[in-house]
Formats: sequence, structure tokens, C-alpha cells
Amino acid sequence: MVTLNRIYTRTGDDGTTALGSGERRPKYDLRIAAIGTVDETNAAIGLVRLHLAGDVRLDAMLGLIQNDLFDLGADLTVPEREGKAERLRVLPVQVERLERDIDTLNEALAPLTSFVLPGGTAAAAHLHQARTICRRAERQVVELAARENEPVGEAVVRYLNRLSDFLFVASRAANGNGAGDVLWVPGQNR
Repeated sequence: MVTLNRIYTRTGDDGTTALGSGERRPKYDLRIAAIGTVDETNAAIGLVRLHLAGDVRLDAMLGLIQNDLFDLGADLTVPEREGKAERLRVLPVQVERLERDIDTLNEALAPLTSFVLPGGTAAAAHLHQARTICRRAERQVVELAARENEPVGEAVVRYLNRLSDFLFVASRAANGNGAGDVLWVPGQNR
């Protein structure tokens, strides 16, 4: 359990921040950037939830995802190292739940005939924004994982990849199951 008695500590005034292991890193460090972008994804999902207008099912799915994103941030905050005690990790079962939720939402959607432009309802537009932020987090995590001595759990990458898919399908669900999707018309403005 986390206890926060004091919000400011002044320890970051030198331009560094601490990982869960106590190791300090510059605030521009790629791991810190990835953690921040995961947090940004979570905040964007919080905005979506304000615009769901009674869609209890989608709201519940997004609530689970917000909690998962804190797990994912915790996973990134304490990199796996040999000989270290096991910490909170994203598990394959969390990825599998996302896949089931994607399939559930996708059942009601008509097949796409064009790419979808971000828009439609406020919830759908915010879901598209959350999706693009999630894709940035995924790119940062994949880059981090490619670096030597920067371990990243396999389920972390899979979760972010699946989450962006979920957010896309959820945007269509929030647009009247695709009826309100704004479709791209190639060359329309030529």
C-alpha cells in the first residue's frame, strides 16, 4: 500500500527523480519519459470517462485499464534485475482481458470501409487522443527495451500495444458503434 503524507519533497529540484529501487535518474531519462507518458495516457482516459453519458460497460472497462496503467507504471519504475525481489508486474492475464474486451466491443461494429478520423462524440475524440498518447508510450517503452541494461517486461509491451487497439475500438463504440465515425475521404480537398 502506498502512503503519501507529503506531496513535495524537494528531491527533484536537482533535475532527477527516483525509481522504485531508489536509483535516481535525470528527468529526461527515457525510462522516466516512458513512465510519464503512461501517466499521460491514464489522464487522457480519465477525461474520456467524463464524457461517456451512462455507458456503464465502457466506463467499467476503462476503470480497470486505469488501474492496470498504475501497475504498468510500477513495473517500469522497478526494472527487473537478476537476484532482485519480485515486484508488481503486468501479467499476461491483463493483456488477455484487454483482448476479450476488444472482441466484446468489436462484435457490435460494422466493418470499416475507410480509415477513421479522430472525432464524432466527445468521448470518441478523447479516446483517439488517449490512443495516440498510448502509441507514444509504446514507442518509448520499445526503445527502452532495446537498450542494454534497461529491462522491460514482455507483458508491458504487449499491454500497451493491445491498449491502443482497445482505445481505437472503444472510440468506435463511443461513436454509436461506428454509426458516428468520421471517415477519411482520400483526396477530398484536391
